[in-house]
Amino acid sequence: MPPSSEHGRSTGETVTDEETPEGETPEVEAPPEVTTEDEDPSGGGESLLVVDDDPFIARLLEIELKAAGYDVRVASDGEQALAAAQERPPQLVLADVMMPNMDGFELTRRLRQDPRTATVSVIMLTARGLSADKLEGFAIGADDYIVKPFDTPELLARIRGVLNRASDKRALSPMTGLAGNVAIEDEIEGLVSAGDPFAILYVDLDRFKSYNDRYGFLRGDEAIRETARVIGEASTQIVGADTFVGHAGGDDFVVVVPPEQATATAQQIVQAFDDMVPALYDVDDRTNGYVEVTNRRGDLQRFPLMTLSIGIASTEKRAFRHYAEAITVAMEMKQYTKDSGASSWSIDRRTS
Repeated sequence: MPPSSEHGRSTGETVTDEETPEGETPEVEAPPEVTTEDEDPSGGGESLLVVDDDPFIARLLEIELKAAGYDVRVASDGEQALAAAQERPPQLVLADVMMPNMDGFELTRRLRQDPRTATVSVIMLTARGLSADKLEGFAIGADDYIVKPFDTPELLARIRGVLNRASDKRALSPMTGLAGNVAIEDEIEGLVSAGDPFAILYVDLDRFKSYNDRYGFLRGDEAIRETARVIGEASTQIVGADTFVGHAGGDDFVVVVPPEQATATAQQIVQAFDDMVPALYDVDDRTNGYVEVTNRRGDLQRFPLMTLSIGIASTEKRAFRHYAEAITVAMEMKQYTKDSGASSWSIDRRTS
């Protein structure tokens, strides 16, 4: 834990320590979205990154996408693509699943873990149409999944659909009705520019994938909506009706509050969530305190009930130069507090 930090659990316990967080960047999972093919497929100059180790396919995609009006870059493997995306984030990555060095699954994970690329749309291309592969792709944050061979009109329609939904999602989350990524960034960047005091609570739902695997996407979506409701109500109880609550996508939320109310808000959220979450489970699972899920190897695994992890970045002790710096600190603290195994929060108290 950082030299001057606090860590709290739903029991209200607060501890201090001298350990510094590793600064690991978290994984952000995004839900699958339904594609439609009745949208205008024409590109409007949006930036695309094509990733395929087959130079013929990569070149073919580059030519067709440029002809459709997109700004296209090409990478031959996941490592090259990740470096290109971090240097200049595209709006969409079109990635082959099976590649040397770093496959499409790992590339998507890395993109979702980096604040610079966490909101980049991803469409996965594969010669395999296995349901397990599709589910894995969606679970780690892919927006769509296309099986080779594909025809160009379908590919263009899916790209346009994903880009349109991404634009809408960044303004407002269709699942929860909360502010989306663009609104979240605008809110925090505005506070940074004005020099106003603030604290960011980055809220992550732990073990959501096991819940989704056990109960399916429909109940998973309902769990996200219930979590959004609890976060909003708990924040309002502490700060008031003007609290900013955003849905960053998947099972991640962002709350912006005055620095002096940050820890009280985090504590209220974890307590309210722990009171609510058992009702999301069937009686037997709730009684057992875990769910059993069969993994891809056919082994039965047990996972405890879902918890919340909250990382807090505050201007109480330090200033932030821009949105990305502030959100990265909050995500670091969130990743650190996940190790507790229970609903908990951790606040950064470093001065620089």
